[in-house]
Amino acid sequence: MAARLLLRSAFRAATTCRGAPVPAVTRAMAAGGIPTDEEQATGLEKVIMNAMKEGKDPYNMMKPKEYAGSKADPHLVPSITNKRIVGCVCEEDNTAVVWFWLHEGEAQRCPSCGSHYKLVAHELPH
Repeated sequence: MAARLLLRSAFRAATTCRGAPVPAVTRAMAAGGIPTDEEQATGLEKVIMNAMKEGKDPYNMMKPKEYAGSKADPHLVPSITNKRIVGCVCEEDNTAVVWFWLHEGEAQRCPSCGSHYKLVAHELPH
């Protein structure tokens, strides 16, 4: 009953007040469309997006490149220090991980399977 009364009074008010036409209210984004992720990103997200456009991977979010693991083409291990501990799953079916220290300099071999690893310097993006 109250709803019917409100609707009737709203309809009467709309029909009796025929002033100048009021322009429709539009949102700011409606004129240009929905902003893209690049337009909307700020701070660290924007830094990451710009780095990805340049082909860089600042936080190692992408799958690492595959290397042969030979002395000529060792697995590259990024590090911010001059040494890092590395785990090698020597065989595909193996459940044990062989851990060893990798030091800066020439490529080093895994003590179990013989794959070569080389430590490379990595700069933190921030």
